[in-house]
Amino acid sequence: MAVASGMALLPSTSVWAQTRTLPDFTDLVEQVGPSVVNIRTLEKASSHAAAGNGMDEEMQEFFKRFGIPMPNTPRQTPRQQKPQPQQPDEETPRGVGSGFILSSDGLVMTNAHVVEGADEVVVTLTDKREFKAKIIGYDKRSDVALVKIDATGLPAVKVGDVGRLKVGEWVMAIGSPFGLENTVTAGIVSAKQRDTGDYLSFIQTDVAINPGNSGGPLINMRGEVVGINSQIYSRSGGFMGISFAIPIDEATRVSEQLRVSGRVSRGRIGVQIETVSKDVADSVGLGKAQGAFVRGVETGSPAEKAGVEAGDIITKFDGKTIEKSSDLPRLVGNTKPGSKSSLTVFRRGASKDLNVVIAEIEDDKPVKKAGAKEDKPKASSAGQSLGLTVSELTDAQKKELKVKGGVKVDAAIDGAARAGVKEGDVIVAIANAEVTSVKEFDAALAKIDKSKPVNLLFRRGEWAQYALIRPAK
Repeated sequence: MAVASGMALLPSTSVWAQTRTLPDFTDLVEQVGPSVVNIRTLEKASSHAAAGNGMDEEMQEFFKRFGIPMPNTPRQTPRQQKPQPQQPDEETPRGVGSGFILSSDGLVMTNAHVVEGADEVVVTLTDKREFKAKIIGYDKRSDVALVKIDATGLPAVKVGDVGRLKVGEWVMAIGSPFGLENTVTAGIVSAKQRDTGDYLSFIQTDVAINPGNSGGPLINMRGEVVGINSQIYSRSGGFMGISFAIPIDEATRVSEQLRVSGRVSRGRIGVQIETVSKDVADSVGLGKAQGAFVRGVETGSPAEKAGVEAGDIITKFDGKTIEKSSDLPRLVGNTKPGSKSSLTVFRRGASKDLNVVIAEIEDDKPVKKAGAKEDKPKASSAGQSLGLTVSELTDAQKKELKVKGGVKVDAAIDGAARAGVKEGDVIVAIANAEVTSVKEFDAALAKIDKSKPVNLLFRRGEWAQYALIRPAK
């Protein structure tokens, strides 16, 4: 019986041991390895000579990519030769990176920072064949680039489903760190949807990523690409156990636009947003601190035309719940300009549905200062408990700002300054009460409880903005 009992335990013990055995990546390397490429970029000697610091190209890419100041003293390495004078327009090495084959006819995906500014891009396959690549397009906001080589019958990668990726799952990277081609590293997914940018949430891993890995694939245990290795977090400049990859679904969406038009078109609605804090949620009667808090609305923007106001909290976009403020720019950015979308905003204790026509994102316009230098009208000091001194608007200022009334901020200190209010701003509402004159401003202040945060709606140039002034403790 003892023997039988012991034998009966063997299968479960074996299963227990197998579940804790480290994975074997050899099959994955054989499967995906041929689809990973090395990317070298070249530029004219006339522009390259400015570097003049004696470093090899891999180290230069390292310093440039991760924002570390270039050393001024020459650095000699065993592989570095004494610099030779360059002829004008002679092409010299600029940087190294990685990429992977998207299609058998030669489309290769990599990072935008790998190819940006290059005069020539050289792609090397694992069989040592080299090709001059044509840059189809790159998008700096997402850091995705698409290049094309003149070849057929290439081994393309399989694209995975990021939605199936789980925290704790094993993943592998293949790339060319410091120019060392076909280097394989592995680790686990540390986090998903890590916010480090406006338009992308990254996959965080502990896979060793170094300069030259940029643009290479992050691969799951099914041999599918789930991300593009793009960034590391480091205080020393070297790998510290935290790296970030662009989710492949987002990268694919960008690459499709690059393939069709060579550029990426993103939507915008013209709002300044920030995180909904507990104080803000409590002040407006929102039960949970979620959504995107509208701090400002651009004059003439789709949001203003749709009726969005500073102080609103956007809780849904096209029916999708906005859990955190960073969700909004990603959803809007992925919406085709010109299309009609729906917004749900929470305002004064109730939700309201609005329709908005998406515009195309453009460069930020400089903000105009409110009001010209004129003789100051009579000022009010009733707001000094909040750190505010205000005065009447002149007719010229009202015309310039296209407002019927309001009061001009002559000084903002203490709580008002901490809330972001500045001299020259024009207050149009305080404590949910519209003000068109100093008299109405003083009357509204007389009714508020100055021990609690006070909400403020004001204009700055072409923007309407919202602030919450907290009393000094």
